[in-house]
Amino acid sequence: MSTSENERAVRSPRLTRADGSAIRVLVVDDEPTLTDLLQMALRYEGWEVRTAGEGRQALTIAREFRPDAIVLDVMLPDIDGLQVLQRMRATGHETPVLFLTAKDSLDDRLKGLTAGGDDYVTKPFSLEEVVARLRGLIRRSTLTVADSMDPRISVGDLTLDEDSYEVFRGGDVIELTATEFELLRFLMRNPRRVLSKAQILDRVWSYDFGGKSSVVEIYISYLRKKVDAGRVPMIHTVRGAGYMLKTAS
Repeated sequence: MSTSENERAVRSPRLTRADGSAIRVLVVDDEPTLTDLLQMALRYEGWEVRTAGEGRQALTIAREFRPDAIVLDVMLPDIDGLQVLQRMRATGHETPVLFLTAKDSLDDRLKGLTAGGDDYVTKPFSLEEVVARLRGLIRRSTLTVADSMDPRISVGDLTLDEDSYEVFRGGDVIELTATEFELLRFLMRNPRRVLSKAQILDRVWSYDFGGKSSVVEIYISYLRKKVDAGRVPMIHTVRGAGYMLKTAS
């Protein structure tokens, strides 16, 4: 093992499922060399890995394997990664997805995110970066158990449970993706505090998409449709400053 690998092993405690079993990851890419490398790196983390080279094959494996995270290439030989994800989301599959692509324009990044993806890495990339991004997504997923004694956060009639990853408003269940949940949690842990787009990018995504803030606006709009739809708004825009969540008045 190299020095850098030793350092990474020390810095990054092994992640497992809540029942102690191995994390499951599906890697979808039509380049066998790339899938082999990713499979090796993820197995080094102690995770169980399956691979697919086509979109339809990925959909079949996802149904059977029930992965905890998916690494998904945008360009595939049959149906592209965006269509794969859209079909998965349409069936209620909320597994965190990390997109891989050779494209690096902001528009392409946002297409992946608006399709329901949770993060984005452009080729060429380092294996360490992919592993780090996946670890972040998995920690924010339903596998995560909060360290706090009381896992429930409440602001007015909005309640978020960090253990069960359930969200309720006025007794109604609100279904969120992993990224939407993390964004709402950040807002709820800072009620009546204005959070800038830069702060949100740093906390929720851990990087800033080249300084672009469009992704924050997109995900705030997603949250508003789910949290505020048909109710007194709790998520507010503070013009020129950012966003704030406060009790409905």
